[in-house]
Amino acid sequence: MNVKSVFGMILTLVGLIGLIYGGIDFTKGGVAQASFVYLILGGVFFFAGIGLIRSTKA
Repeated sequence: MNVKSVFGMILTLVGLIGLIYGGIDFTKGGVAQASFVYLILGGVFFFAGIGLIRSTKA
């Protein structure tokens, strides 16, 4: 495995965790800025990881 693909998997997992945590916090009625920060950063990490995995050649 390539270092870029491993880093892409790590970014994807961190982004997924951030999206899940932000979604749970948002559905519990938390309209605070923290919910949006988790959702935005989770989305950025998730899509950056997916893009990095796609760009590496197997």
